[in-house]
Amino acid sequence: MNDYSTILFDFDGTLVDSEPLHFHMWQQVLLQYGFDFTLEQYQTYYAGMPTTDNAYDLVTRFAVQAEPTILIQQKKAATKAYIETHAFPLMPDVPAILTNLRSYGFQLGVVTGAAKRTVENTLSMHGLIEHFDIIISGEDVSNNKPAPDSYLHALRMLNIQAKQAVAIEDSELGVGAAVNAGIYCLAVPNELSHKHDLSKAQQRFQSLRAAADWLLAEQ
Repeated sequence: MNDYSTILFDFDGTLVDSEPLHFHMWQQVLLQYGFDFTLEQYQTYYAGMPTTDNAYDLVTRFAVQAEPTILIQQKKAATKAYIETHAFPLMPDVPAILTNLRSYGFQLGVVTGAAKRTVENTLSMHGLIEHFDIIISGEDVSNNKPAPDSYLHALRMLNIQAKQAVAIEDSELGVGAAVNAGIYCLAVPNELSHKHDLSKAQQRFQSLRAAADWLLAEQ
């Protein structure tokens, strides 16, 4: 038995199946600069990484002929345009999982590098925002994942200790952030992150449902 009281979810690739859409947006942005961005490149280097880090790495690694700040603006504009009229699709079973965890008394939070507007719009469109006690976005901290800042900020806001929380992440950067904050981390990779090094996570599951079942069994 454990004393976990709080589950902290990553957003992109964990709660929502947004990584394929992010790849497509990046592909369209980069085509303007003559760069043919491949799914393999996105999967290897960029899935789960915040937009700002993606932009700077693209310019450094692949010599994309554009200012990183311009790439950031264009990608954020594409995401904003999408989210104004669409919600990112949910991962399987998310509504039932959140309802079930809530019924067992867990606090729930989102800890993400994504923009808060993106998270809130998507969760609101799916009727799920009321499940969450806190949403920590990339705008709330100076250093994004894999720095532990976002998770440490969530712990402070919820007034809990690291040992009381469990993080659920899909990417290497996200797992690193949770573990660096001293939080027990469950890795649930998706199709675009399953090749990431997730070895720092304490456990790895094939689905969010399996991770949630483990949590409930531990109570």
